[in-house]
Amino acid sequence: MSEFTVRRATAEDAPRLTRLVRTSGAYRGDYASMVEGYQVGGTYIEHHHVFVATDADGRVVGFYALLVEDAELDLAFVADGVQGLGVGRLLMEHMTDRARAAGLRTVRVVAHPPAEEFYLRTGAVRTGTVRPTGHVHWDRPELRYDIA
Repeated sequence: MSEFTVRRATAEDAPRLTRLVRTSGAYRGDYASMVEGYQVGGTYIEHHHVFVATDADGRVVGFYALLVEDAELDLAFVADGVQGLGVGRLLMEHMTDRARAAGLRTVRVVAHPPAEEFYLRTGAVRTGTVRPTGHVHWDRPELRYDIA
């Protein structure tokens, strides 16, 4: 198993992060419209707490974006080929550490339905449901990480 590390994302990572979002197996079929044309821009990366997981060769294999002002996990993706290897858990542990350092008490997550179990396994608790809006035509689970 490769060793994974986490580092701060830079604007130069934007194309790789965009590719991770658009090629995610979790967004095929009915969910494809959610990521169609989606772009993670350099400005977004520079203005938010965006961190990437890299493998031993320095390849980006996952990332998350924490919106500190909103106390919300905005994005979290792991490449299909490394799911189940601990990358997502590493990113969520890093995210909760960053949230704690920023003085947050909780972090809200509006999850993609297939990802709900992952968030529950990594310590989030279900708090409700977010109804469909805009181009999202399905209910989404709302969860919360309590930051100790």
